[in-house]
Amino acid sequence: MAATPKYIFVVGGVMSGVGKGVATSSIGKILKAKGFKVTAIKIDPYINVDAGTMNPTEHGECFVLNDGYETDQDMGNYERFLDESLPEVNYMTTGRVYLEVIRRERNLEYGGKNVEVVPDVPLEVIRRITAAQANAKADVTIIEVGGTIGEYQNIIFLEAARMLKQKFPRDVAIVMVSYVPIPGNIGEMKTKPTQYAARSLNSVGLQADVILARASVPLDEKRKEKIAVFCNIPNDRVISAPDVESIYDVPGNYEKDGLGTILTDVLSLEARPTDLSDWEAFVQKSKSATEEVNIAVVGKYFSSGEFVLSDVYISVLEAIKTAAYHLGLKPKITYISSQDFQSGKLPLSELDKFAGVVVPGGFGETGVEGLIMTVQYCRENKIPYFGLCYGMQLAVIEYARNVAGLAGAHTTEIKKDAPYPVIDIMATQKDIVEKGNYGGTMRLGAYPCVVASGTTAADAYGKGEISERHRHRFEVNPAYVAQLEKAGLVFSGKSPSGVLMEIAELPKDKHPFFLGTQFHPELLSRPLTPHPLFLAFLKVAGKK
Repeated sequence: MAATPKYIFVVGGVMSGVGKGVATSSIGKILKAKGFKVTAIKIDPYINVDAGTMNPTEHGECFVLNDGYETDQDMGNYERFLDESLPEVNYMTTGRVYLEVIRRERNLEYGGKNVEVVPDVPLEVIRRITAAQANAKADVTIIEVGGTIGEYQNIIFLEAARMLKQKFPRDVAIVMVSYVPIPGNIGEMKTKPTQYAARSLNSVGLQADVILARASVPLDEKRKEKIAVFCNIPNDRVISAPDVESIYDVPGNYEKDGLGTILTDVLSLEARPTDLSDWEAFVQKSKSATEEVNIAVVGKYFSSGEFVLSDVYISVLEAIKTAAYHLGLKPKITYISSQDFQSGKLPLSELDKFAGVVVPGGFGETGVEGLIMTVQYCRENKIPYFGLCYGMQLAVIEYARNVAGLAGAHTTEIKKDAPYPVIDIMATQKDIVEKGNYGGTMRLGAYPCVVASGTTAADAYGKGEISERHRHRFEVNPAYVAQLEKAGLVFSGKSPSGVLMEIAELPKDKHPFFLGTQFHPELLSRPLTPHPLFLAFLKVAGKK
């Protein structure tokens, strides 16, 4: 471990969506490849206490950790790049910070003194950062500050960075990820927005040590020099960060400009070589794959105004991609809104174009019948089907209605008076939900599961006991399990008690691949270690 802990704050300039999450993940990957112990923290400038109640079409995917904490999708990027599971202490929001400050004030933990926004709120931020560092025993802790420099919402977090750097000037680095546009009517790369972003950062008492210049093309030396001069940093600390084919190319691109060496120099860390060989081998696999496999992701949350918002399912999409790459397949993923099937805008025969269909998680009534139609079409036409959480629940509903003879079967989430409530809320949660207390009432985080031998799930996992992450309130109703099994549905994964159904599938002689999970396997899929169920699904789809 380094003699003293080091901290890197990653902040964004010019506009949102410049890739701070991928930059943070890539910096972590590079430093880990140098042999340092690294951890990563995400700060979200929202009043929400966690990401569980944030709108997915506005904020993107809610990523659930092993300990059940609901976080921003960037935590998923960190886990995928670092190939590690991160704990709750590595995520904070404005709401979570203020809640703790108020709790401590109410409990007289401030010793009766006046509690102020500054310095007490930034000190709480610093306390949480150092707690995450201590928990991980990290040499380097990387902190991504959400939002853009100059916004009111993230000022307390920038103040925390300033205070920490003032106390430990040689142990804190500031990396600014800034956008360098090329206006179409001008046709020239403009550095002025980045200069203003750097000045805005200066105005809160911080100076960028490194600038990652995001642009559609690599920066030329003239622009690097200009940014260096006007942003007050050496030329070699302006790193070109052009658009790339895949986010997995980013660590290698940064290393071309020597980012790892620059950061170790800024932080006075021991000089070490960077070994990205395993990562580079994976990237090479992704580029050398030539056999195309067409996968449809049929979901509820793709529309955001006139745009397609794939961030809602980012972990699912990355799990599909990485599993395909490991099998030498080139994934072609098509997003389909279930509402298009439900309204008749698209015929179900559209699914014949695909080698496999994935129905990811979701909540609520919108597009549900379109999803159930999708499940039925895949089951009857032997199209490989993989349902995740809601995708499993709807597969159980479809099977109950159309095979087990339970006409009108449904989930009580949608239809409280369903004649056959084959999906129902957990008994322990009913009173809580009826009182309108929805936050944090779900089954969240990692739970054990026992896998039955001789099943598709057992073949994929290669073991009888597993642990997977959950995020849901509703379960397969135990009252209907026997009837569904008698009709041919196999519950190949169950809780150790045998009460909760975790995996449902059809026998291999009845369907090439028809499987759903109550949990979210995508949350544990990593580039270097793809999830076994995604591998099993893609193997079958690749042969279709």
